[in-house]
Amino acid sequence: MAYSIDLSGRVAFVTGASSGLGAQFAKTLARAGAAVVLASRRVEKLKELRARIEGEGGDAHVVDLDVTDIGSIKAAVARAETEVGAIDILVNNSGVSTTQRLQDVTPDDYDYIFDTNVKGSFFVAQEVARRMLARARGTAPGTYIGGRIINIASSAAIKPMPQIGTYCMSKAAVVQMTKVMALEWGRFGINVNALCPGYIATELNEEHWTTESGAKLVGMLPRKRVGKPEDLDGLIVLLASGQSHFVNGAVIAADDGFAL
Repeated sequence: MAYSIDLSGRVAFVTGASSGLGAQFAKTLARAGAAVVLASRRVEKLKELRARIEGEGGDAHVVDLDVTDIGSIKAAVARAETEVGAIDILVNNSGVSTTQRLQDVTPDDYDYIFDTNVKGSFFVAQEVARRMLARARGTAPGTYIGGRIINIASSAAIKPMPQIGTYCMSKAAVVQMTKVMALEWGRFGINVNALCPGYIATELNEEHWTTESGAKLVGMLPRKRVGKPEDLDGLIVLLASGQSHFVNGAVIAADDGFAL
């Protein structure tokens, strides 16, 4: 007997959806039946992704979102719920990084990373959760079947790495943020989990893996390989679904054993 997960009738809001893992998460959730709201600053890229999803028979919508701007967060979430419906699933994926030794990190570098990875992720989750909580309490219209928040952290949250120390710190904060959200919101049927990907080849970094430094890094990985975006498909669908109702506050590494 075949086993499948059907997200039909659910609305998923995906930040950082214009490329990389965010785009893959959006396509995967749409293939599972969810109506997907694509959110990022690069609206033209989102429109291209929407066309691809719709070409496969999926349901996708575009909203402009800058996670470093609280007004933009509130406007994007409000527009999504007005145009598509109450958000059931949040994939909190926006993230940035810089590469330098800790002694060379400037205040601007630090703010650039933490404003997106920590502050931005927190206030996106807060805005979505407030609406989920209102539905759970019966103070807002809409049928409530529980919420799913998936914070995209990184294996760098678990295993410290040189030259991206500030990024490691920010993603460690996302992990602790996930646990507190799970603790506070779990009793309202909102499950909050963190997904920690390892090295994944995307269009943004694919050239790096052909360089000398990229090949050296691959040689240091447990199974001498990098992942593909689709390697995370099963996890993202499971965590977004009702079948994950007993998974709350989990920190799940999907890194091929890199952080061991």
